[in-house]
Amino acid sequence: MASRFVSIWFPYLCTDWFSIHQPHLRQMPFVLSAALKGRMTVTSANSAALAQGIDNGMAIADARAIIPSLQVIDDPPDLITRLLKRIAEWCIRFTPIAAVDAPDGIMLDASGCPHLWGGDQNYLDDIVTKLKGKGYFVRVAIADTAGAAWAVARFSKELLLIQPERQLEALFPLPPEALRLEPETIERLRKLGLRRIQQFITMPRSALRRRFGTHFLNQLDRAVGSVNELLQPVEAIQSYQERLPCLEPIVTATGIEIALERLLQALCKRLRHEQKGLRHAVFKGYRVDGRVEQIAIDTNRPSYSVTHLFKLFQIKIHRMAPDLGIELFVLEASKVENHFPVQEKMWQSCDGLEDIRLSELIDRLTVKAGVQAIRYLPAEHYWPERSFKPASSLHEKLSSPWLDKLRPLQLLHVPIKIDVTAPIPDYPPMVFRHDGKVHRITKADGPERIEQEWWLQQGEHRDYYRVEDEAGRRYWLFRLGHYNDKSYQWYIHGFFA
Repeated sequence: MASRFVSIWFPYLCTDWFSIHQPHLRQMPFVLSAALKGRMTVTSANSAALAQGIDNGMAIADARAIIPSLQVIDDPPDLITRLLKRIAEWCIRFTPIAAVDAPDGIMLDASGCPHLWGGDQNYLDDIVTKLKGKGYFVRVAIADTAGAAWAVARFSKELLLIQPERQLEALFPLPPEALRLEPETIERLRKLGLRRIQQFITMPRSALRRRFGTHFLNQLDRAVGSVNELLQPVEAIQSYQERLPCLEPIVTATGIEIALERLLQALCKRLRHEQKGLRHAVFKGYRVDGRVEQIAIDTNRPSYSVTHLFKLFQIKIHRMAPDLGIELFVLEASKVENHFPVQEKMWQSCDGLEDIRLSELIDRLTVKAGVQAIRYLPAEHYWPERSFKPASSLHEKLSSPWLDKLRPLQLLHVPIKIDVTAPIPDYPPMVFRHDGKVHRITKADGPERIEQEWWLQQGEHRDYYRVEDEAGRRYWLFRLGHYNDKSYQWYIHGFFA
């Protein structure tokens, strides 16, 4: 697959942003200003101001001498950085690799993408139309190399679509500035009368190196494609990702489900071929208005079952609000594990935790009920609230044995204070009141003293009792603090089966 790069240039990025938020500025010349070396200077001027002789770097006093009615606005710090990052994230709808090209552009690695729009021209037209619709004036070019696309977008007067393997011809009539050279190098080239790239591009490399240095040759090689130029994506690229652009914005739940099923089929086919299964996946919808709607699922074991994964997503699809329409769908498997098919034996049943049906049932229950954990494993703590931890999957092995003590089947997340009657403070309770009901205790066992884990927190110890009431229900109660201390309190902490 041939490489294709798109350069998006914003000649008036900051002033366009102000015009979008303050529409009355579109009809008047205005500039942004900041202090530089003790005086206020122009950092950015809109097209109306530039047309009347205002230029970047000019002193504000000089600019007002040219245009007395000039509107001057303070230039917010880091505005360019924030704008470029936000626009680059928005451009992910056109390609998974969008990078900030400071100080005034975005670079896209469009390899394999234009055909989804029907060709390079339709691809560029869509980018330009959408950005202009948002209020930004842009020039967009596409070429086989990032350097050539950058050069053409900024310095070519007409041609913005460079056919494959024609970047060298496109560079010929452009000035040396198109190679992204240092100002000193450009000045030396002009003094030598070299005002077009075609005048020196065929010169011996040894002569160019002696005269202009290795950086000059590196920039030239990047533009013509002899050296690859790596982009730094604004978002990390997922190894397992599928994309589906839409010819028309999707506004119905049925359309979203069809897009999801197509993406799952493509992704699961790849996972099955590589003997992988996803554990976490995100389904994103890029809306026409720039917002991103997304839903995510998790599985208890690696899976590449289209049917099962579709059901998990389908439960959450109602949360995606298409509004004016979704124009791009992306499915990412951000967590993937090995998943080797297991040969089943006719004379042996696959049940218990190994039963895939159990795993799929738990996945559906987790999505519907929002349960954070289904299975728990022991943790090496005596303090009851810390004695267990959620398992990452059904197949996670025990790293330590369960505590060799009888514990309730249901442990309350937070102990509940109760009123207790006891014959002597250090004796088991005779009666306790819980949830407005009085329970008379017929059997009791204890106490079991559990001290605070001093390396984690300080506090009083607990004396636990296992008790049974007249109805045969069993509870786990404890007294917090020593019975000689009048401030002690009783709590219920769990229920036995």
